[in-house]
Amino acid sequence: MVFDVDSTLIEDEAIELLAESSGTRTEVARITERAMRGEIDFAESLIERVATLEGLDASVIDETAHLLRPTKGAAELIAAIHERGGQAAAVSGGFNQLLEGLKVDLELDFAMANTLEIVDGVLTGRVTGEIIDRQAKANYLTRWASELGLSLARTIAVGDGANDLGMMEVAGLSVAFCAKEKVRAQADISVDQRDLSQLISILP
Repeated sequence: MVFDVDSTLIEDEAIELLAESSGTRTEVARITERAMRGEIDFAESLIERVATLEGLDASVIDETAHLLRPTKGAAELIAAIHERGGQAAAVSGGFNQLLEGLKVDLELDFAMANTLEIVDGVLTGRVTGEIIDRQAKANYLTRWASELGLSLARTIAVGDGANDLGMMEVAGLSVAFCAKEKVRAQADISVDQRDLSQLISILP
């Protein structure tokens, strides 16, 4: 099962919490909302939002990591996946520096996100390496399934925004979790209550 992270596996939009420190949270939240609805390209929106973080001390990352709140039922669902011999993964349009702690705390088997560039202990307002957009999310779900020797029919993708539609299209089962209407319309299953343990019942 592959999860989106922001507003799915966790309650928060991590970049908005980071932007709080730069005084740009309102601006960043507006861009995030447009990207989630699919109104603007995700990579473009990411670059624009991260640019507002330029000049912040890198310590803001650890401060933000402590604020992240796993969604109700996340730990129970992941435990149930493992009990059935499955694997749990997260692929995020957020940031590796924040996802690392969640991977440990929630016992995720795989995790991938964007990487914030830091020079001399300061955020540059840029990301380095691959941008985790809609296609990248689909690619990672496919790659992890291949590494595990699983057919795509045995995969489940869980997300809430337009950036998740790629992985939801290739997965054997797609779940819209408290999602935007565009995502709900294309998902196999929609869940409207913010409790991930509801998905235990769909596990094979």
